[in-house]
Amino acid sequence: MGNSKSSALSKELLEDLKMNTKYSEAELSAWYTTFLKECPSGRISKEQFEGIYASFFPNADPTEYARHVFRSFDLNADGMLDFKEYIIALHLTSSGKTMHKLEWAFALYDVDGNGTISKNEVQDIVKAIFNMIPVEDQKKLPEDENTPEKRADKIWNFFQKKENDKIAEGEFIQGVMDNKDVLRLIQFDEPKKIQDKLKEKQ
Repeated sequence: MGNSKSSALSKELLEDLKMNTKYSEAELSAWYTTFLKECPSGRISKEQFEGIYASFFPNADPTEYARHVFRSFDLNADGMLDFKEYIIALHLTSSGKTMHKLEWAFALYDVDGNGTISKNEVQDIVKAIFNMIPVEDQKKLPEDENTPEKRADKIWNFFQKKENDKIAEGEFIQGVMDNKDVLRLIQFDEPKKIQDKLKEKQ
């Protein structure tokens, strides 16, 4: 019982997370306990994160997508997520405010972190999303978006870009806010399931 201090969230971090996410104090404390059980060091590696993601997609391969998600939240690029980065990741990928979600989506698609998105980067993320969609479900997709290439082209054409053009952050966010269809095309909605599963674990 002597290490109760290390297994409790600091007041500052708790207040910060309550202010910046929709989670309650009770939820955050419960998640912190679970987090420490899984990651006693208080930090989660890319491999552990990919493992957690993989357990939610038994019929697909989320490794590549999980890698991109991890990269977009590893704010200090140290190859680890601390509890705060982890919770913000959960919050934004499930039910963050639209604006924050879109800023995160831009960071996800900006694979090389240079502040713009190229067509190759769109293709990278869309391929990673397709790896998570079971083959049977892929067959049910509309004809003009039933392959990663078609979906990437559809996104690119919406922004009226030539092959070697780039999309800036403001343009990306505005474009997606103006068109719900593009929002659907750029995202994968399964994180809701991940959040529900994590709640069950408590």
